[in-house]
Amino acid sequence: MEIKLVAACALVNEQGKVLINKRPEGKDYAGYWEFPGGKVEENETPEEAIIRELKEEINIDVSAACLAPLSFTEKNYEKYYVVVLLYICRKWEGLMKPMENQELEWIAPNNVRDYRVLPADKSFFAILRDLI
Repeated sequence: MEIKLVAACALVNEQGKVLINKRPEGKDYAGYWEFPGGKVEENETPEEAIIRELKEEINIDVSAACLAPLSFTEKNYEKYYVVVLLYICRKWEGLMKPMENQELEWIAPNNVRDYRVLPADKSFFAILRDLI
């Protein structure tokens, strides 16, 4: 079974809400909500993956100095086993724009029940509720 290492980012705004995005059609688990981020490529650190993915997915620039490791989780999906490293970030540059035609939503961590979130990302919301 393939093992995927994924780096994700909980972007937190001034109102204490976190950004999630809806996986677009054509991707595995289309229609599920998740934190922005993606697979860590070969010879890439998790921080480099987040910086690259945030630029590619939502057109913002993040500095590695603004990323703090928060938690990790693992999940055995049908096609692969995934380890997700979650970082938190409160500072970025640029205006967010969905670059993959995905929906973006700022939500309070308490409202996660209103969204169909990827199973691997669900556990992060308890940590975020306590932190924010």
